[in-house]
Order: sequence, then C-alpha cells, then structure tokens
Amino acid sequence: MTEPDVESIAAGLRQQLADRLAAAGRLRSPGWRAAVEAVPRHELVPRFYAETDAPGLTTWAPVTPELVGFDEWLRLAYADETLITQFDGREIDWADPQPVSNAHPTSSSTLPSLVVRMLEDLQVEEGHMVTEYGTGTGYSTALMCHYLADDRVTSVETDPHVSARARANLARCGYRPRLLIGDGLGGAPGCPPAHRTIATMGVRSIPAAWVRQTRPGGLIVATLRGWMRSLGLVRLTVEDEHTSHGRFLTGDPTFMMARQQDAPASFGMLPAPDEGAIRDTRYGPEVLTMPDSGFVAQLALPHARHFSLPADDGTVSTYVLDARNDACAVLTPDGDGWTVRQGGPVLLWDAIEQALALWQDAASLGPTEFGLTVTPDAQHAWLAAPDGPSWRLPA
Repeated sequence: MTEPDVESIAAGLRQQLADRLAAAGRLRSPGWRAAVEAVPRHELVPRFYAETDAPGLTTWAPVTPELVGFDEWLRLAYADETLITQFDGREIDWADPQPVSNAHPTSSSTLPSLVVRMLEDLQVEEGHMVTEYGTGTGYSTALMCHYLADDRVTSVETDPHVSARARANLARCGYRPRLLIGDGLGGAPGCPPAHRTIATMGVRSIPAAWVRQTRPGGLIVATLRGWMRSLGLVRLTVEDEHTSHGRFLTGDPTFMMARQQDAPASFGMLPAPDEGAIRDTRYGPEVLTMPDSGFVAQLALPHARHFSLPADDGTVSTYVLDARNDACAVLTPDGDGWTVRQGGPVLLWDAIEQALALWQDAASLGPTEFGLTVTPDAQHAWLAAPDGPSWRLPA
C-alpha cells in the first residue's frame, strides 16, 4: 500500500483554510496569509480531542490517525475548529484515549479564524517585538515566528507540560521562539518591552505587567472574561507604563479563563427559601445569556455566577450568587412575568436593572461601542465614551 503524501495533502488543506478565512474577512494581509499557508498545524496538534454531536453532556472524542484514519485526522487538523489537548489541567493518557465528558478543557489549539483575526487586529509591523501570553499548542506562536522571526517572539505558558510539548513541536517545525514558563499575569520576566502584546486566554482585567512591559504607543489585544460569560476582544493603546485605553473589537470571542483567575469551585450556599425581599421584575433570566444584555449584566456583576434549579413542584428558578459576599438573587416565574428575591449585603438584581437602564438609554449599543480605560488605580469599561456610564473591572 502506498504511504500517503502527508506534506502535499497538508499543504493543500492549508491553502483551503486560507481561502476560507480570507473569504470570511478574517485573513486580510498577504503576510498573515503566507503564515497560514506555511505553518503545519497538524504537526503542532498531532493528536487532540474534538467535540462530538452526542446528545446530553458535552462530549469530546480522541482524534489520531490510528483512531479515525489519516484523511479524517488531517481534515480535522485544518478545520476551523478548536482542538482540545488537555482537560482539567491533567495530561491525557494517549496510550488508551477514551471519550471525555463532564470535563473542563484547559488547553487547546484555538479555531484558526479567531487566531488570525486577533493577529490581524494586533497590527504587527516588521521589526516589532511581540509577547504572547498562553503558548498552548504553539500554533499562534508559529504564525508569529513565520511573520516576523523567531527572535522577535516571546511566549509565556503557565503549564510546564503544555510548554514542553509546544517547545518540542515548534522545534520539529523549525521554529525556536523565546518560550517561558510561569504565571503570565505577572508578565514576561527578563524580556525586553514589546511593541505588541497578545493574550490567548481570557482575563478578568488587564494585568498591570502587560501594560508596564508594552512600549508606549504599543498595542495590547486580549479577551476580557467574567465568571458568567466572555466580554469580548479588546485592543488597547499603551500611553505609559501604567495607563492604556481602547475599545472592544467584538463581543463574540471567548478563551479559556487564565487558571489563576478561575471562579471558585463552590458556588456558595443556596439562600434559604425565606431569605430576602421579593418584588416583581420586568426582566427574566434571558438577560443574562442574550449576547448584548449578557455583556452588560457581566459588567454589572463581575463576581457573580448563575444557574437554574427545579423546585419540588417543577418550577425552575434561576439563582444568581456573588462569590465574594454571599449576596443572592433568585428569579422565579410568576404567570407571564417574573419575581426576584434578593438577599445579602448587595442587591444583585437591582445592579443589573440599573446597568440595563443605562444601556437602554444609550440606544442599547452593542459591545463594539464599549471601551476600556486602564489607570494605576482602576480599570473601567465605559459605554459610548470615556466619560459615559462605566463599570469597574475586578482587580
């Protein structure tokens, strides 16, 4: 039997991927297109897990050439999909890989359309130094090495196993950037200031070290996240070592949360049935999950999470709990409307309603009409203009 020509087939798939990304408007410049056409993603993610369409709990199935066949493995490696390479911070036993469900992905190769969109938005120029936080599989790192040069790229990864795997795979592909292991929220120790900083994990606010280690006039592209949802992609211009400002580019992208900022494992104690005061509310729990109102709700409640539980009579209530202070809001259907029961030191649902009122007064603008200002004392997301309504991000 003739051995398949891996490199020839992979080159064709990279060409097709570049065509799709260009047609979608994500891949706009010749330099980044050349990088997509050159970087062998299949070498950086030689085995991975892909999400299945099985009903019920989200389930991922292992993908290797031996398990699914050569053609399907390569096809998935060059699909515009996120490929999972680690769950719950533990290495995968590839001697006997099994389907995985009820797990939390903690490392991956992000879907290429998002990767190249961020790289385009980073506005990299020849000669720039770039620092990346979140090496992961090294795919975005390799794209930057191809676009610039190995010695212009630094990448920081918190997980030593993930970093070691990326280092080996990058070297096999001929890329040797500066790779560091450590808490990326603390910056890249010993590295020169960057012209551009990019983060491939979600953060609750922009780490001070990223601003400090980006040159004045430089750019930071990162995804802000909360414990309820992603806020979106933001691009900041650095003014000095403590100050930066910019706007959200989109409210869509989401990355895994930086491990150091994961939500507490426990949601806290459920409120007692008679805890708090009850009143009617014009909003139901959908405002927490709809794209634009959910963005506003996350700004209003940076420390909260929500979930739904059925009562003995089958009525489903939505609980909103604050991890800091045990404040709670419980939404319960009441005929065609809703009631809310609030308890604790902060009236959570009041805060959401006030934020939504400000947003509606501003014509319910989308996430791209929000911005962010970072100062030495605080970080504020603002609506429409820096002097407009604003919400403080968690430190």
